[in-house]
Amino acid sequence: MFIDFDGMNSADVYHALTQTVIPRPVAWVLSENPDGDYNLAPFSFFTPITSNPPLLMFSVGRKPTDNAFKDTRVNIEQRKDFVVHIAHRELATAMTETSRTLPHGESELARLGLELVPFEGSRLPRLKDCHVAFACELYEIKEIGAAPQSLVFGLVKGAYVSDQAIAYDDQNRLRIDAATIDPIGRLGGSEYVTFGDIVKVPRPS
Repeated sequence: MFIDFDGMNSADVYHALTQTVIPRPVAWVLSENPDGDYNLAPFSFFTPITSNPPLLMFSVGRKPTDNAFKDTRVNIEQRKDFVVHIAHRELATAMTETSRTLPHGESELARLGLELVPFEGSRLPRLKDCHVAFACELYEIKEIGAAPQSLVFGLVKGAYVSDQAIAYDDQNRLRIDAATIDPIGRLGGSEYVTFGDIVKVPRPS
């Protein structure tokens, strides 16, 4: 079957893309609200894009109710720093619940009872139960498309990785155990994927 995107509306294009570009990592983004508490929201249009400088990018749409900018974009643009978490399977329900649209300034963390801890190298805290977190500073925001989407580029200042996921290979190089991190990946609709078998395929030398 050939799916012709010409003439499709944006909702149908989104539906097709999110069911075929799979699995996608999810950026679970913590930002600071105007009154000093925190906003937490997931975004699955997300990827690392460069290592020099170390940049992550995620894409933020608008609120479905009034087409206003989402709180994540507003908070990051105003306060310049944020934390990106990688969630694992036990946090799938909580992560999905944080996608709910709330009044600006209302915190998802308070609703869900998620615990924060200090994050070395960051002014902001991180989620205690996530195995991976990135301390980021705003690098740039670009708007693209007819909607438009906000592409948020974050400069990674440092990363937290759970000690239980850290190992070293026979040449004493850092190795992060993916199975221990056990990340969830986004599929289409309400579906996520978790790790099954990990297949090793050596790269050509």
